[in-house]
Amino acid sequence: MHCASCVSAVEKALKNVDGVTRATVNLTLETATVEIHPYKEAKQNLIKAVEEAGYEAGISESDSLIEAEEKKEAKKQAEVTLLKRKTMFSGALTLIIMGLSMLHMLPGFEGWADQTVVNGFLFLLTLPVVTWSGREFYVTAWKGLWHGTASMDTLIAVGTGAAFLFSTAVTIQPELFSSVGRTGEVYFDTTVTIITLILFGRLLENRAKIRTTEAMKKLMSLSAKSARVVRNGLEKEIPIEQVKKGDTLLVRPGEKVAVDGIIIDGASTLDESMMTGESMPVEKSKDQVVIGGTLNQTGSFRFRATRVGKETMLAQMIRMIAEAQGSKAPIQRLADQVSAVFVPIVVAIAILTFLVWFFLAPAELRVTLSLLNFVSVLIIACPCALGLATPAAITVATGKGAELGILFKQAESLELAGKLDAVVMDKTGTLTEGKPQVASFIVSKGSNHAKKELLAWIHAVESRSEHPLAKAISEYCKEQDIEVMQAEQFKALEGRGAEAQVQEHQLCIGNRALMIEQQITIASDIEAFAREAESLAQSISFVAVDGNCVAGFALADGLKPDASQAVHALKAMGLDVAMITGDNQTTAMEIAKQAGIGWVEAEVLPDEKLRFIQSLQADGKKIAMVGDGINDAPALAQADVGIALGTGTDIANSASDITLVGGELNKAIQAIKLSKETMQTLRENLFFAFIYNTLGIPIAAGVLYPAFGLMLSPMIAAAAMAMSSVSVLTNSLKLKRVRFT
Repeated sequence: MHCASCVSAVEKALKNVDGVTRATVNLTLETATVEIHPYKEAKQNLIKAVEEAGYEAGISESDSLIEAEEKKEAKKQAEVTLLKRKTMFSGALTLIIMGLSMLHMLPGFEGWADQTVVNGFLFLLTLPVVTWSGREFYVTAWKGLWHGTASMDTLIAVGTGAAFLFSTAVTIQPELFSSVGRTGEVYFDTTVTIITLILFGRLLENRAKIRTTEAMKKLMSLSAKSARVVRNGLEKEIPIEQVKKGDTLLVRPGEKVAVDGIIIDGASTLDESMMTGESMPVEKSKDQVVIGGTLNQTGSFRFRATRVGKETMLAQMIRMIAEAQGSKAPIQRLADQVSAVFVPIVVAIAILTFLVWFFLAPAELRVTLSLLNFVSVLIIACPCALGLATPAAITVATGKGAELGILFKQAESLELAGKLDAVVMDKTGTLTEGKPQVASFIVSKGSNHAKKELLAWIHAVESRSEHPLAKAISEYCKEQDIEVMQAEQFKALEGRGAEAQVQEHQLCIGNRALMIEQQITIASDIEAFAREAESLAQSISFVAVDGNCVAGFALADGLKPDASQAVHALKAMGLDVAMITGDNQTTAMEIAKQAGIGWVEAEVLPDEKLRFIQSLQADGKKIAMVGDGINDAPALAQADVGIALGTGTDIANSASDITLVGGELNKAIQAIKLSKETMQTLRENLFFAFIYNTLGIPIAAGVLYPAFGLMLSPMIAAAAMAMSSVSVLTNSLKLKRVRFT
């Protein structure tokens, strides 16, 4: 595909296939993303539909996205190599043809040879340029005509074909044209020059396209080809595809981590910069997570594989980038609507131009002016730049985001992130470290249970929960040399805590809201303990046994180092910042004060977070929600832009529009800035594309000739058309150089 009209034709063909619910075609990547059901029975229909529209297509059957992308990259490189050969061949012949065509203008060479003989020789030199170098233009145009579609290649084929066929006819039967123009006037030089310039422009364009996907290629290069696995006590190296979940893998200094996993023994320093955007090496030791594709620097360690194949973070990142690059931003709809009718209108303008000049121009200039202006209009109107304007910027921006550790799921989120009015942030794990630790523990004086006995029961319940506070309590209990017990009838109470049965005792562990809900009275000594802890911005978990509040935990969760800076940066961008949390009002206000946030919503449940977002949207505001937990998922999905921290839960990440791989809040600032830069670049691209065609077509039609004697040569039109596409791609590539620190 080469232009916006190609995209429209392929999309239309795919959408007409039975079962297709969505089809999105990306010009820069030359890919289509299709939603269809049932897939197995219909996939051949997709290929057939594209072929009937005049194009070629294939479906990747590889389970590995990395392998599929590598094959596509190899094919693209082969195409560039062939295009380079055609351009060089065409260029060499063009120089000879141009030289022979203009030789008679030099002093002493007037009438140096019979014009009919010269024209015949020029025809023979032009023929291989048209039939080999420019063959693709004519084949694609013919297929399009056969199937009722038109594209950039249609304009090129009609323009150069008209010049070539006219010149051929003059060469074979010059006497037929003596009544309408100068006998012997041929345009072989125009034909080959246009083909050469367009091929050269397309070569530059393809090279620029390859540069737009460099981030994707860098990520793919991170994938290890093999892994050192320990099985049955024996160490052996196997292909990466053979690694299974639960395998024990050994990593030595200088080697890549093959898949995602958890360290069993050993320690090291890992370079995670390409995965998280964090430039500093990260210390890793037992029980810590390692990411496939990262580079081990110093020590050796063994780890247990937890995610392999398509489940690894690297594979998911590549898939997310591919999906984002294949999607369309809402602003692209304008270009799509224009391109759908652009080529037929241009052909009509070109024909009208030919007729006007043929009947109004002086007889001796009739053919020359009408034909050259006809060709100029067709060539300069090629909508290449229009088709590349949006996907080129989106492709570069999503790649840049990946380098920074920012993953955009759709182009729409990339566009909307720059139009926000307010940012709502969760507290635990978002503004705070999300790794609370037990600061103090109290057993009520009225309790009939021993401390160790209570801790054993509490551990049995909290070890079943995924909540950060529950994990901290569970770890604290384990450190107290307790007896390990099992909880039954465990039930997680969203936004409040958990309950279960342990040794025939009913335990209820959670926040104040849970105690009120269960109508449990908090003992006075525990209430005093709670008030003091809350004044220090500590979270409280109450413990009730058989309906009586018998103990309490105070947990401290400090503010992230970059939280205050991130809030300040958001405010400096003119955005309102709010904090929303299920924690109590006192703790929430203290954390908000430290972060510099004045707008706080505390003691809210997950559904209330959702309604809070909806209320802001009802006021016409564009809202971003930043969170990391299961309880943030509804709000993340509801927000105009959901931003999930990569350190959070899978549910939160799946509900979000943007994932921050490293978990730093400053990446949210970078995401918003990248969105603004991208939209500015995209608007520039569309302006260049539209203004180019708006101004170029009238000039090519010859509107300046009667007043100023200026006429646009088809060769200059071809050069300008080629450079317009390259300029759009070059403008998009500037996003790679933007700094967001």
